[in-house]
Amino acid sequence: MRIRAVHGGELARLQDIERAAGRWFRDIGMAEIADDDPPTLDELARHRRAGLAWVAADPADVPVAYLLADPLDGDLHVEQVSVHPDHAHQGIGRSLLEHLADRAAAEGVPALTLTTFRDVPWNAPYYARCGFVLLEDAELGPGLRDVREKEAAHGLDRWPRVCMRRPHGRG
Repeated sequence: MRIRAVHGGELARLQDIERAAGRWFRDIGMAEIADDDPPTLDELARHRRAGLAWVAADPADVPVAYLLADPLDGDLHVEQVSVHPDHAHQGIGRSLLEHLADRAAAEGVPALTLTTFRDVPWNAPYYARCGFVLLEDAELGPGLRDVREKEAAHGLDRWPRVCMRRPHGRG
C-alpha cells in the first residue's frame, strides 16, 4: 500500500471507508457507533487543506484506509484512522500511524495522541501494541480535555474511553 495525501475528489470515498469500518462495531454490540455519521465532507476538506489527511491506496491508487490528524496540545492528535474491512489485518492502520509519527518527528512534534475505546480489541489494546500509552486524567492538556468533553456530549462515554499518547521512538 502506498500512503499519500488525500486528493480532493476522494472525500466521499473516505466516508464510504468509515461506514464500512463501522460494521466491526455492530458485531460487538455497539450499533450506535456503527451508525454514527462519518466526518462531513467539509471536515474532510478542512483536514486535506491543512495537509493533515492521508490515505493508504491500493495498487490501482484507490484509497482503502485513511487517517486524519490535528495539532493539539503541542502534539499531533489522531482524529480518525479507519481501514476498510476488506483490507483489515494487513498492517495498513499501523502504516498510517507510522507515517504520522515520521511526520511529527520531522516537524519536531514530541508525540501523537488519540482517544479511543478502552475495551474494543482494535482500539486501546491495538494502539498499545503500536506504542501508545494510557494517560491519566491529570496528564491531559486542555485540548485533550476538550476533545473528551465533546465525545462525552456525543454519547461516546456510554463505553469506557481513554486518552493515549505515543512519544517518539515507541512504535
